[in-house]
Amino acid sequence: MPLPVARLLWAAGPALRGSWAVGVLLVAFGALLLAHGTGLAGDARPLLLAVAPALPPLGVALSYGAASDPLHEITAATPAGGLRLLLTRTAAVLLLSLPLLTAAGALLPAASGVPGAAAWLLPGLALTTGALALGSFIGCRRAASLLAGGWLAVAFLPPLLSAPGRTGGLPLPLHATGPAAQTGWTLAALLCAALVVMRRASFDRMEKL
Repeated sequence: MPLPVARLLWAAGPALRGSWAVGVLLVAFGALLLAHGTGLAGDARPLLLAVAPALPPLGVALSYGAASDPLHEITAATPAGGLRLLLTRTAAVLLLSLPLLTAAGALLPAASGVPGAAAWLLPGLALTTGALALGSFIGCRRAASLLAGGWLAVAFLPPLLSAPGRTGGLPLPLHATGPAAQTGWTLAALLCAALVVMRRASFDRMEKL
């Protein structure tokens, strides 16, 4: 493998070299298969919009920390380590997941009452920056798992717990749509980003990440 490619893969982090990237591809192509290969075309976009926001924070969880990166102690101690390396790997996660999942959503059939393919972007960014901010206190892996798990619970538990025979379609977090909700997600992302900057020194403490 050429040295520049090897350096790029190292900077991108374990997530892009492992199962997370495969999982993102499976979600994107699985939604397309559901829409165009079965009779559930109208359910594909709601399902994708419900799952997509949880994927970037999970990618962050698998990008940084001793549990994910065997070289974490070495890289975190270098000038390029700490928050700088974490942000580099977060950017790599976003550069893969955001365009891929949005493009997949755009190729899915539109459904009545279901927002456009880009409706998940701001919730996804807010969850990702939230994982970084909370990760400065409890570690990225635990923070991302908590936020992603919470999102999926809000998305999927209400339909699963609904009365038998009740038709409501596949899950779609209603609080993620609409101008007011999107404004809220934007503010949340900005506040979390500011907290990450304020807590930047905490990312040098290897034992917490």
